[in-house]
This record gives sequence, structure tokens and C-alpha cells, in this order.
Amino acid sequence: MTTTLAPARTGDRTRALLACGVLAGPVFVLTGLVQGLTRAGFDLTRHPASLLSDGSLGFIQITNFVVSGLLTLAAAAGTRRALPGRWGPRLLAVYGVSLICAGVFRADPQDGFPLGTPAGPPASVSWHGTLHFVSGGIGFACLVAACFAIGSHLAPGRAWYSRISGLLFLIGVAGVASGSTSPAATLGFWAAVIVAWTWLATTSAHLMRR
Repeated sequence: MTTTLAPARTGDRTRALLACGVLAGPVFVLTGLVQGLTRAGFDLTRHPASLLSDGSLGFIQITNFVVSGLLTLAAAAGTRRALPGRWGPRLLAVYGVSLICAGVFRADPQDGFPLGTPAGPPASVSWHGTLHFVSGGIGFACLVAACFAIGSHLAPGRAWYSRISGLLFLIGVAGVASGSTSPAATLGFWAAVIVAWTWLATTSAHLMRR
């Protein structure tokens, strides 16, 4: 009896971990968009989700970062169980840690948000703002690499979907990293974030079915 139940239990644990990857994207994106559409002074065409951590309701986005990071870490563990490669899950795990760090280290208020903040970038960058930026940079790079690393272990169609998702996310990140504050760059980054989370959700669901 033990030898027949152990594989089933292992498979159940793997599917439970991968289910976290399915949930992570909707949790992060929906929480961010609802805040972006309802919080006074926030403009989706000018402000990235990181700024939602500021102000009296900032704890909502901070919690969003931490919860999404923990779900991503669980998804990385599930991916490690489901696929033979190690680098993809490791890179995905680093991205999960970076999300938690992004919640712990808040971005500096800027460009009119929260209300009362002067327009434009902050006059000086705080230590926690610097760590937020560094955490994001490391996490974004690892997520792009994870798309390629995990995709290399999937069937050709899904492999290309992973690579294209990673490339689109990289383009979106490059737009805001260039320093551009145009609506096209900001909305492009929001779109890239949705693409990346959709990739994680669909890939996790695919591995669950396997």
C-alpha cells in the first residue's frame, strides 16, 4: 500500500505547488489594477505599480508583493519537481524573493503620487528606494532568463511561447529602465507585467496537467 500511495501523494504536492503559480498572476495583477483605478492621484499611464506601496493604503500593495512572491516561490518548487532542469526553477525562485524584497523596501513617492508629492522624480533616492530598484532589476532579469530556461524543457510550441513572453517582458522593462515617463512606456510596462504573469499561470497549469 505504501508504494502505491507515495507517488500519488508526491504528485498531489507538486500540483498544489504549481497551483500557486496559477494564482500568483491574478492576485498580483487584479490587486494592482483595482488599486490603480481607485486610489486618488494614481494614473495608470504615468505610475508603475510599485508606487502603490506609498501612502496610507500602501500596506495593500506591500502585502500584494509579499503574497505574490511567496506564491511564486511555491511555483518554483513545483516546477523543480515537474521538470528535469534546475536553472529555470532557481531563476524563478529568485524572482519570487525579489517580489518580497520589493514589498519590504518601498519605492520612493514621485510624480504626484501619493497626492501632494511634487511632479517628476524624487529629489533624492532613499536607501529603501534604492533597494527596491535593485531588487526589481535582479528579479526582472531572472524572470526573463527563467522564461528561456524553463521553455527549453517544454514542447516546441510552448518553448516558443516562453521565449516570446520573456522577450516581450524584457522590452517592457527596457522601456521604463530607459528613463522614459511617456504613457507608451508606462502602459507598455503594465502590459509586459501582465504577459509575464500570464506566462507563469499558463505554464504552471500546463505542468499540472503533465
